[in-house]
Amino acid sequence: MAAILAFAGSNSSTSINYRLVQYTTSLLENQEFRQLNMTRYPFPMFSEDDEKQKGYSNSLVELKEDIQNAKGLILSVNEHNGNPSAYFKNVLDWLSRLDRNFLEGTKVFLMSTSGGKRGGKGAFEVTKSLLPRFGGEVVATFSLPLFYENFENESISNEELKKEHAVALTTFLETLK
Repeated sequence: MAAILAFAGSNSSTSINYRLVQYTTSLLENQEFRQLNMTRYPFPMFSEDDEKQKGYSNSLVELKEDIQNAKGLILSVNEHNGNPSAYFKNVLDWLSRLDRNFLEGTKVFLMSTSGGKRGGKGAFEVTKSLLPRFGGEVVATFSLPLFYENFENESISNEELKKEHAVALTTFLETLK
């Protein structure tokens, strides 16, 4: 299994957070990684009734196993009304019901971006406080504000932010050694 698992907390086909994940994984040299496109992971809205009646989908079990088999996780969360998207919160709900400590021992590089000046900071902060509850350790962080101004040609175009991202990525990778 991949040493690093990378995905965005968005199921949008035009996700800017997924583009940030793609950029980040393009910088990985001599690293084994797997990138997931969450548009391929449709999960029903969590319901205890569904859980009792239908159990857990194969794709949920596989996602949990992929996360648990990875040394590290690169995750970029999107923001809806100052919080993580309903999709991402739903994924966390399902995963935590399957295994409360689904992130146990997993090092996380947490990122966010948005078209606004705060760079998805609301969702970022909520997620940063949630992941340790499931056993994850957030070891590096990065937020990219004003995505459409600071990301061009599938790369961070603002040099200061590009350096900040590189430092965070290096920090993350060093924790995996």
